[in-house]
Amino acid sequence: MDEILKNFGLIFPEINRMLSYGILIFIRLLGFVRFAPVFNRKEIPGMIKLSFVFIIAIILTIVLKPNEIVSSESILLQSILNFVFGAMLGWMANCIVLAVEAGGDMINMQMGVSSAQIMDPTTQGMVSLMGRLFSLIAVLLFIHVGGIYWLFNALLRSFEIFPIFTNEFPLTKVFELTNVIKITSNLLYMGLQIASPVLLATMGQDIILGVISKTAPQINVFQLSFLFKPVFGVAILMWIMPILIDIINDYFISFSNIF
Repeated sequence: MDEILKNFGLIFPEINRMLSYGILIFIRLLGFVRFAPVFNRKEIPGMIKLSFVFIIAIILTIVLKPNEIVSSESILLQSILNFVFGAMLGWMANCIVLAVEAGGDMINMQMGVSSAQIMDPTTQGMVSLMGRLFSLIAVLLFIHVGGIYWLFNALLRSFEIFPIFTNEFPLTKVFELTNVIKITSNLLYMGLQIASPVLLATMGQDIILGVISKTAPQINVFQLSFLFKPVFGVAILMWIMPILIDIINDYFISFSNIF
């Protein structure tokens, strides 16, 4: 039995090639699903994710039709590199969604409801109400504009940029400096663009309340601000929500060429 296991690759070369290729594809998909938007949400049970990754790995192994296996001294190194490469693809896509969530966090703080937080099962931490709302909106719009298609298209192209059995990590091909700068800088820029209407409106309200406090000191402006800010912020947000959705859609579409 030991001799059969040792010589399995010689006895069944086709099965050995497909298994070796499929296992590394499965590992790359694990890293990809761990960080990619939509797939990284912990509301989806882990067993469903594993089953999905397993099915996709089988399909990709058949579609890509692996050729000759490149011998390597370390299978562990190849597994780690494939996992890291898939994780990087998912992380780049997730940064685009996080930019929208950052805008929700800014709105939440400016509305004065930063103390009201809820448990986010995705991050296993406490998040703001508006941050959670904009996170769900971003995920839905990402699916609506074809983000899932972009992700799988990038995954297929990744096998050309970084083949399965390669031991050299092509950082210059994976991360073009202009794309990295564009994605990371937009975390702040897009957040400010989404939050700017509410920021400006509440700032104007603060100025008005400041004038009232000077002209009528007997009025407790500090207490009034706790009442007016959330109500005024929600009213402004409901009014501009259709415009914000169009802005987020255009923002997602502008990144379609990166994938």
